[in-house]
This record gives sequence, C-alpha cells and structure tokens, in this order.
Amino acid sequence: MEETISLKENYEIVKKRIWLILSITIIAALISALVSLFVLTPIYQSSTQILVNNSESEISGFDINDIRTNTELISTYSVIIKSPAILDIVIEELELNRSSGVLSSQINVKPENNSQVVSIIVQDANPTLAAEIANTIARVFKTEIVALMNVDNVSVLAEATVSEKPSPIKPNPTLNIAIAIVVGLMSGVGLSFLLEYLDNTVKTEQDVEKLLELPVLGSISQIKEQEENAFVSSQQNQPVGSVTIES
Repeated sequence: MEETISLKENYEIVKKRIWLILSITIIAALISALVSLFVLTPIYQSSTQILVNNSESEISGFDINDIRTNTELISTYSVIIKSPAILDIVIEELELNRSSGVLSSQINVKPENNSQVVSIIVQDANPTLAAEIANTIARVFKTEIVALMNVDNVSVLAEATVSEKPSPIKPNPTLNIAIAIVVGLMSGVGLSFLLEYLDNTVKTEQDVEKLLELPVLGSISQIKEQEENAFVSSQQNQPVGSVTIES
C-alpha cells in the first residue's frame, strides 16, 4: 500500500510541474539545435586504402608466411604513418599551417579485419583538404617506408575522393537534439522533485497528519468567489422571514 501511495505522490509531483519539465526540455532541445547547426564547425571525413603485400624483389606467388609477416607489420606501419617522419613531409608539401601533433590527432589508421589492407582516415573542416591529406600521406608513406625499413611492400589500393555534395560526419544535429531532450526531461523531473522536497508549506490534510502525527477531525473548505456571490444573491432574493434549509 505504501508503494502505491508513493507512486501516486510521484505522479502528482510530475503532474503539478509538468510545464516546468516541458519548458526545460524544449529549451534544451532548442539550444542543442542552434549550437549544432550554427556554432559547431562541420567536420568532414575522407579515407584512402593501402595494401601491404609482398616485396617486388621476391618471387611472386602465394605464401602464407609472407601474409602473416605483412599482417604483423601493419601495427608498426600504423605508428610510422602518424609519426613526424611522415607527417612533416605532408605538412611541407601541402603547406599546412599546423604541427605534426595536431595533424596526427586528425588521422586514424585502421587495419581492415586483420587483413593486409589498411585505411588511412582523415577528418578536417575542409572536405577537399581531408582527401588531399589522406592521399598525400599514403603516397609519402609508400615512398619513405623504403628508406625507413628497407622494404618495398606497400601500394595504394584506393585513393580518397570528394563527392559533389559531401556530408559532415559531425556534429549530428538529430543525435544531439535527442540527447538534449533526454537530458532536459531528466533535469526537469529532478528539479521538480527538488522543489517539492524544499517546499515545507502545509497544503493538505495529509501534510497536517504527517507534521503533527494527529488525525484530522475536520476541514474548512474554500469557497470560490462565484459560489459566494451566487449564495449572497440567493439570500437577497428570498422573502423576509423565510428560512432556507439545506440538506
């Protein structure tokens, strides 16, 4: 029984402050939409793929040991691709106004499902520049790896391209608005319960019983102004000496 009463009280609290909850939710959604559409800088993504294969100096043919060796080299190649030895050359060729550390934070090197294929993914506010950086990194790495590790087993599998109408990968306005709605609802409900907890005024018979721990024997109901005016009018229209008995 106590659980039923508690759920009912919670419902009444939410119902009483429903406009506060809705207002906070709507404001949060509007702020999220404005920030996502007009404040945050759109970020575009472009990627190129390289293939780690057998050295050209070796005899061609299928060798499982070569494939295993090349697959293990991919983790080493991933570190080298994001190193200053490669990125400094890329920055110089493209005349980028950023350090190798900043450029490295824009790059993600991802092996494709334990295969010999590696994707070089670049994110930038300029979609064309993102594609240029990805392609330049692949080309520079293919050239420099020969001198760095004395191997020639890298080839460019697919170059990065830019579509006619590129779409940014972030921000995602729909996702941001959905998150803002959830956060707004949670904040509104939490604020409603906080205000109810801080409100120590006595409003109902139940409040009196909880405060004084005494049963309520009677209560004086509040008469609305319209009812009071109707009652006075009816009394004035009655003949003198008449008595009205209400059951």
